[in-house]
Amino acid sequence: MAEARASVAKHPIHPMLVVIPLGLWTAALALDVVAAVTTNTMWRTIAFWNIVGGIIGALLAAVPGFVDYFTLQGRIARIATWHMVLNLAAVALFTVNGFVHVRVGIESWWPLVLSIIGVLGVFVSGWLGGEMVYVERMGVVEPKGRREDRPRRVA
Repeated sequence: MAEARASVAKHPIHPMLVVIPLGLWTAALALDVVAAVTTNTMWRTIAFWNIVGGIIGALLAAVPGFVDYFTLQGRIARIATWHMVLNLAAVALFTVNGFVHVRVGIESWWPLVLSIIGVLGVFVSGWLGGEMVYVERMGVVEPKGRREDRPRRVA
């Protein structure tokens, strides 16, 4: 188990912030689908602003993630490295996607293709983040006196 250094009242900050880019980039993908089907440029414009907001949110989420990264060792550090690389690649891809959104016409499929690739990448990265939390117990504070061999009651 690794403790998250960037936390508030024992709650890690990074997982609180990652929902911002995940939600905005997934919404941008949905809007790109609508734009491709309807050929209405309004949807592409809204998708562009979702991409910009997602980039800002990702950079904000990266700060506490980066702080926590330097506390890790072993298997969890290797997982975290791939998680970080995929997230940085996603920020770069969505930055390119933002430029593409304002440079190409509504008939171009490039914004949709880039959104699909980007969202698939952040889903894989999110799975790795889940691996760090649910398997490696990153940032999980176990109750004092809890016995590991005893089944935990959930309800």
